Amino acid sequence: MHILVTGGAGFLGSALVRRLVALGHSVRVLDDLSAGDPSRLPPEASFARGDVNDVPRLWSLLQGVDCVYHLAARVSVPESRHFPRDYNLVNVGGTVSVLEAMHQVGVPRLVFASSGAIYGNQAEQPVHEALPPNPLSPYAVSKLAAEQYICTISRLWGIEAVCLRIFNAYGPGQQLPAAHPPVIPQFLRQALSGGSLVVHGDGEQTRDFVYVDDVVEALVRAANVPAPTCQVINVGSGVETSINALIDVIAEVTATKPHRLYVSEQSSGVLRLAADLTRARQVLGYAPQVFLREGLRRILTEDARFRVAPTG
Repeated sequence: MHILVTGGAGFLGSALVRRLVALGHSVRVLDDLSAGDPSRLPPEASFARGDVNDVPRLWSLLQGVDCVYHLAARVSVPESRHFPRDYNLVNVGGTVSVLEAMHQVGVPRLVFASSGAIYGNQAEQPVHEALPPNPLSPYAVSKLAAEQYICTISRLWGIEAVCLRIFNAYGPGQQLPAAHPPVIPQFLRQALSGGSLVVHGDGEQTRDFVYVDDVVEALVRAANVPAPTCQVINVGSGVETSINALIDVIAEVTATKPHRLYVSEQSSGVLRLAADLTRARQVLGYAPQVFLREGLRRILTEDARFRVAPTG
């Protein structure tokens, strides 16, 4: 296949590109490098620096393309609370730009990286795709709005579309920005350096941590499933893990005794979250292979920033 990956130089995008190239596909990458690094990409991939709202650039990159993986997005929940307009411009406007360009050029298939954050707080766990969304941040709103555009436009214009609601992806090479870093690489760094692990509230809030290779497997499968209308599918590990339990596993695999600093203010994020994978199994044949303890060990052995001799 001839494939375009937007946001393909980021953490998840570059892992996907490496896998697609290894499978023999011809891959083009579009990334504005706001959070990406082209050195992550294999030499076989064709890289273009640019913005997903640059429609003429999209037209040129989409020539002869069979499928678009749309991963370009701003992804920080805390940051989105301060810059909702920017998140709307990139995550919603950029998605519409990609759809318009695909329609004009005649590209038949889109795979979209959506987010489990769309669910917000739900009484029912694990969450399944039929539950009404309850977004709690501008980031989550932007992903939901992008999904709605995709599903509406795919029906109007005959574009085959699959939206994967990806939960808390992690793995080697995940970015560690100074502001609002993801919890797993941040906790690993703090544990290994002897720092304190800051926990909001009582640490019993839960997440579904899914290893990057499992996410990539779901993305690859999504390009080949029947999608006469828009499909929305959860991608996670299916395991609900509390922040306290995450720290316990980090302590085990790093052979450290990290200090936990509990701060009184509650996180404004979701209280509980785990993915129901029934639809992913039925539609994609997806089953996660790497669970938290093994995923953390792989980070310690494969990511130079954390490389130690893991226990066990």
